[in-house]
Amino acid sequence: MGSKLKVAGWITLGAVAGALTTMQLQATARNAAVPYPLDEIQQLTHVFDIVKNTYVVPIDEKKLITDAIGGMVSGLDPHSQYIEQKNVREFSENITGKFVGVGIEIGMEDGLVKVITPIEGSPAFKAGIKSGDLITKVDDTQVKGLTVEQAVKKMRGEPNTKVVLTIFRKSESRSFTVPIVRAEIQAQSVRAKVVEPGYAWLQVRQFQNKTVEDFVRRIEDVYKEDPKLKGIVLDLRNDPGGSVAASVAIASAFLQPDVVIVSTKGQLASSKSVLRANPKDYLYPEGRGLLRSLPPDPLSKLPDAIKTVPMVVLVNEGSASASEIVAGALQDHKRALVMGAQTFGKGSVQSLICLSQEQQSIDKCSGAAVKITTARYYTPSDRSIQAKGIVPDIMLDETAEGPRYSALHTREADLDKHLQSGQGAEEKDIAREKAREEARKRYEEDAAKAGKSPLKPPPELGSPEDFPLMQALNQLKNKPVQVSKTATERKPEDATNTN
Repeated sequence: MGSKLKVAGWITLGAVAGALTTMQLQATARNAAVPYPLDEIQQLTHVFDIVKNTYVVPIDEKKLITDAIGGMVSGLDPHSQYIEQKNVREFSENITGKFVGVGIEIGMEDGLVKVITPIEGSPAFKAGIKSGDLITKVDDTQVKGLTVEQAVKKMRGEPNTKVVLTIFRKSESRSFTVPIVRAEIQAQSVRAKVVEPGYAWLQVRQFQNKTVEDFVRRIEDVYKEDPKLKGIVLDLRNDPGGSVAASVAIASAFLQPDVVIVSTKGQLASSKSVLRANPKDYLYPEGRGLLRSLPPDPLSKLPDAIKTVPMVVLVNEGSASASEIVAGALQDHKRALVMGAQTFGKGSVQSLICLSQEQQSIDKCSGAAVKITTARYYTPSDRSIQAKGIVPDIMLDETAEGPRYSALHTREADLDKHLQSGQGAEEKDIAREKAREEARKRYEEDAAKAGKSPLKPPPELGSPEDFPLMQALNQLKNKPVQVSKTATERKPEDATNTN
C-alpha cells in the first residue's frame, strides 16, 4: 500500500491540545517476513458481522470500517489519527500557511470574535476592518455561542465567494455590515520591532513554509532601523510548532555552520536523521539530500552580527514541537539564554501516509490518509523533548505579581496515552501538581470576584506591559531580573525530590 508513496520531507499537520504536529510524508512497506495475526483478524471480522447484523438499526458497512481504522490508529497516542479525504485540505493549510478566507487574525471577547489584526493586503484589510473590531455575525449566523474554530470555518470557503460580516466598532459605538470576497491568504508568521534603542523583539508565531523568508525580511528591517543592535529577544511563546525545515533554518541563522540542530530516532531507517545548520537540511522541505544544485540560501542575506549578538529566547507552556527544537538547539550550544516556563513537550514526529496506491503529494491525496508517530526528537546534547519539553535557564512568572493560571495549561505529559520520552520512566511531577491546584483555586477566586465580567486578559506579547519581555531585556542589559517567585517548575527528573 505505501510502497509507491512519495517522500515529501518534514512538514506540519494538525493540532492536538494546542500543539501543532510536525509531520513527514513518507512511504512505508510491510515486512513480508512478519506474519499477520490471523486469529485476531478473524475476531475483528466476527465483531464486524455481529454489529452489522444485530445492531438496533442498520449501519453503513463503510462507516464501520472507517471507525475501526480510526480507533486502531487513535489508540496509539494523542497525535496519531486516521484522516478522511475531506479533512486533508485543512492539514495542508497548516503546512503552507495558506488558506482561503478574509484575512484576519482573531481571538474571542465576550463571546464574540475579536479582530486582533487584519493581515496586510488581505480582503479584510482592503475592506477597512480594524484591530479591535468585534464580529457579531457571519452571513446570517450569530457568532455568540460559536467556538473560535467554528467561526473560522464559517469565514473560510472557496476563492471568489462572498461572505458578509457584521461588525461592531466600539470606538464609534456602531454596527455595520461588510461584504468581503474570499481570497487565498498567506498568514504572517513572524513579527519584529526595535522595542528600545539597541534591542529588538522577534516573534515567530508558527513555523510555516514562508517563515524563513518572513524572518529574513524582518531581520533586515530591524537592522536597517538600528544597525548597532546590542541584543535580540527571540519570542517563541505560544508558538505551536510547524515545519521542521523552517525551525532548522531559524536556529541555523544564529548558530555556526554545520552544528547539530536536532536528531530523530525511530523504528524505520527513514526515521533516523541528524539535521545540521547546513542549507541542504533546511532548503528542501520536500526531500532532503537530493543530488541537485541548492537554491539560493535566504539566510545568506543576514548580517554577520546575527551570529554573535547577545540573545534571550522566551518560551512558555504553549511553545511546542518546532519551537522546542529551536529553543533546545540554542540552549545546548549556549548561544542564547532560555527564559520563561517549561515548554509543552511535543517531541514526536508524525508521518502522513496517503492510503491511495497512486503517488501523491501532501495536499493531493486522492483518498484518506493515516498520520502516525514514527520518531522522537532529540536536542544536540541528546535530550529527548518528548513529554519533558525544554526547561528554561531562568524561570519567569507571567506577571510581576507572580503566576496567574499558567499551571492549568495542558502539556504533552497530561495527554492520555502520550508517548514517553524513551529516556527512563516518567516520575510524577509533585511540584507541578501543587502549582496546578494553587492556580485552579486562584482562577476560581478571581472568577468569583469578576462575576459575569470576563477575567482581565494577559498583556499583549511585545507590549511594554509584557512582563517576561521586560525581564528578558533586563537580562540582556545586565540588570536585575525578577525570577519566578514560586519556582514550582523543575526539571522532570528532579520533581520527585520536592519535600
